[in-house]
Amino acid sequence: MIEYANCEWLIPEIMDVVRLFDAEEEKFGHRFEYNNGIYYNHIEYGDDIFSYENFQPTADETQFKRYAKRFSKLAFYKLLSQKKGMTLPYGALTGIRPTKLAYMEIAEGRDFKQTFSELGVSKENIDHVARVLETQREIYENAGGKDVFISLPFCPTKCEYCSFVTAPISKTKNLVDPYISCVEREIEGIKELAAHPKSIYIGGGTPFAIDAAALERILKAADGIKGDNCEYTVEAGRPDTFTEDKLKLCKDHGVNRLCVNPQSLKDETLERIGRRHTAAQFFAAYEMAQKYAFDINVDLIAGLSGETAEDFVKSLEAVITLGPSNITVHTLCLKSGAKLKEQTKRLHIEGIGRMISASRELLSRAGYRPYYMYRQKYQAGGHENCGWCKPGKASVYNIDVMEEISDNVAVGANAISKRVFREEERIERYASPKDIATYIAKVEEIILKRNKLFE
Repeated sequence: MIEYANCEWLIPEIMDVVRLFDAEEEKFGHRFEYNNGIYYNHIEYGDDIFSYENFQPTADETQFKRYAKRFSKLAFYKLLSQKKGMTLPYGALTGIRPTKLAYMEIAEGRDFKQTFSELGVSKENIDHVARVLETQREIYENAGGKDVFISLPFCPTKCEYCSFVTAPISKTKNLVDPYISCVEREIEGIKELAAHPKSIYIGGGTPFAIDAAALERILKAADGIKGDNCEYTVEAGRPDTFTEDKLKLCKDHGVNRLCVNPQSLKDETLERIGRRHTAAQFFAAYEMAQKYAFDINVDLIAGLSGETAEDFVKSLEAVITLGPSNITVHTLCLKSGAKLKEQTKRLHIEGIGRMISASRELLSRAGYRPYYMYRQKYQAGGHENCGWCKPGKASVYNIDVMEEISDNVAVGANAISKRVFREEERIERYASPKDIATYIAKVEEIILKRNKLFE
């Protein structure tokens, strides 16, 4: 804990680094100074005071605060790394979007690789970020326009690591029909402001958890905004929800990208984390979807309960053999509201670094390229989530959302709309209520407030 500090606004940034070393219960003092372009950080730890300084002239208040945060985090990282005898894959770099900092450094005429190196980021991760920037270049350079997100927050069961506001559909079936009616109303309400979007993404939850008739209502409503050359994704989700009629509906309504998400191909793991399907059901669902010529994405999670590095690699190798257009590798994370976070305060997963390293090696060898990435606060080993694609198969929606380079018009419960003001380097947001019943009760108010954001 920070027992005293002369700049309280730096404490949250500092604690992000302290947390990475499991040192929240230890006592620190912090004194910050700035003079003639030099940032001074003095840290009291134990019986000693450790001082660090960094030179960086700043042009305005915004730059000053940015560097004050950066250098205070770096000072704590250097101290704790030395005292604990350990380094972290992303060094003192916190925040969910390493690529965003890289783009910022490039825009200001600096070599982001040098900046990342100074922050203690490993060479492997610096190279990884550079590969992501290269893969997403064409989509990034065509920033602007709008993407549409449609939330279907229903699932067969709730996984132990999941923080989404979902409940087993057996308990929420009575809400499906009124919920779909509200989403239809919302989509009608965005026809003018979101006509002909770059991409549409129907996500969950598990969208295929609802029956075919309900899904058809959503797809028909989206027909009213979908234009030509639109990337159109349905995050179908769990293999045990797949049916031929749902897949055919998607194809008939222009969906061209589908997510089949097993998370693991080890049956014991699937049972342990609360998923009621098997690896065999995943292969059957994949084969079923493949007949409709979708670009398919498959999600896996590194670090699931009880899995070894060998277990994870085995799942990944099996998925690579199928040859989907996209493979997303998530690192297990503790999230507020998830059962897993109620059971443990820290994720210490043996072999997590080997899992991530193996994923990069195997996917690269198979011809996949990393095209988007993001990090989360309580992620195992301080690693990242990363989407991989075959050449030419990067998802527009994923890049736009992660890099925050296009407006996002979002409908449904727990949907966050974003309006991006790129020239002003700011984003305005409007979030719908998370609770489904509250969302249904307030849908007309939601339409007015969200549409006002885009006036």
